Amino acid sequence: MSNEQTVLITGTSSGIGLATAVAAAQAGWRAVATMRDTAKAGALLKAAEAAGVRELVEVRALDVTDPASVEAALAGIVADHGRLDAVINNAGAGHVGTIEQGTVADVRTVMEVNFFGVVEVTRAAMPLLRESKGRLISVTSVGGVVGQPFNEAYCAAKFAVEGFMESLAPVAATTGVRVSVVEPGAVASEFVANIGVGPDVVAAAGPYGSAMASYLERVGTAFAAAQTSEGAAGAIIDLLTAEQPAFRVQTSDAARAFTGVKLADQDGSAVQAMTGGWVGAKA
Repeated sequence: MSNEQTVLITGTSSGIGLATAVAAAQAGWRAVATMRDTAKAGALLKAAEAAGVRELVEVRALDVTDPASVEAALAGIVADHGRLDAVINNAGAGHVGTIEQGTVADVRTVMEVNFFGVVEVTRAAMPLLRESKGRLISVTSVGGVVGQPFNEAYCAAKFAVEGFMESLAPVAATTGVRVSVVEPGAVASEFVANIGVGPDVVAAAGPYGSAMASYLERVGTAFAAAQTSEGAAGAIIDLLTAEQPAFRVQTSDAARAFTGVKLADQDGSAVQAMTGGWVGAKA
């Protein structure tokens, strides 16, 4: 067993999760980096080696949609390290489309990964975090604050995570566990590529083709100025190590400006005007 502080991070095969695992190790934590398929750990291990922290990065299998996998991962951490000091819920999957052209099953799949996976890991980890008076950090999105066109299912899931954590935070605080959410904006990672939006998506959008074309143009502009995964990870590590962590943190000035529109928008008109412009909607 180890006296090092131990953090469990989900979804670490690429992007923010990978960068966070390396950054946590650089901050002196034992980073238990989890992913569904550990055969995809090569990029993480290479990055950890380059950063000189390979000995602090430990790869384990964990599928957030499988309760048995979650329980096994946590049991393994306790058996090997005797403690769990923090959890970073990062695993997630994107989805682009509108409900009329999809199915309720599509929405359920998105919710399963992005919301219920967070709930499952949180439920299983809370007894360990109470014991250590630890940290629970969930990576949501600016899409967990501002609903965005063609992101109905994804934003619904991220809104759900935000509501869940905002409700849990004061309860967890009574036992010494600090809860936070992290809201990245556009991040240069494999996340968008993994959504599977191909060149035929506009044609497939049917009556929404023009709106989809406008939306994709806006997305391209946003991601041209995207934040790095390492930049987003820095905000997460700040929460992990802060003496008094905030509940809600955005990872960039762009994310702060974007979410600020919603947080000051009591009647919803400012958000509707902003996002309506992305798809050519009439005022």
